[in-house]
Amino acid sequence: MKGWPGEPDMDYDVLVADGEAAANAGKPITDVIFDFGNVLIYWDPAAVLIPRYSQKTIDEFLDNDISGFYDVNDLMDGGTSTDEAIAIMRIKNFRDSLTGIVPGARVLVNDLKAAGIGVWGLSNWESSLFHVAEEQCDILQQLDGKLVSGFVKLRKPHKEIYEAALNQFGIKADGALFIDDKAMNIVGSNAAGIRGVRFQDPVKLRELLIANGVNIPAVQ
Repeated sequence: MKGWPGEPDMDYDVLVADGEAAANAGKPITDVIFDFGNVLIYWDPAAVLIPRYSQKTIDEFLDNDISGFYDVNDLMDGGTSTDEAIAIMRIKNFRDSLTGIVPGARVLVNDLKAAGIGVWGLSNWESSLFHVAEEQCDILQQLDGKLVSGFVKLRKPHKEIYEAALNQFGIKADGALFIDDKAMNIVGSNAAGIRGVRFQDPVKLRELLIANGVNIPAVQ
């Protein structure tokens, strides 16, 4: 299976407020919490392999049933050390897997801040590699604050990491909106009372925010 195991079915670019988050549906959005990988910055593990491996080898590497690649990433995000993970699977050239800023992300972050919306980051990321992302992708420095799984030994989609983020940021669930490209993480945010959007299209995200009362410039 290519991609993260256990992903539930969920539409992209729609506001989801199920479970504990249902009580907050329709309330003003005061804070937006962003995932990092493929929401603010591109993370593409295939980019590391392209110069050296055939497409068949790349496809097999990214098939979790064959390689366990995504399972190992989950372990690292939860605090497993790089050395321990390498003992399971050798992963090289992490820097090359970060291929740039997602189009529209920088402008959206700036527009939200200009509108008085709190802008935060909550990401599953292995602690010893996170500095690479910060050095290479300056958009992460624009956030009002961030919580990274590997440093707190918690990870999405578990409810506890969302609660830890709310506490660290000093914000409340009823005004927060969480943006992530993984459906399971939106389910997790809802369990903590936070509305969520499974991200795919930056234009649709901007339109969704505006439709829900966030005062940022519309797409012309």
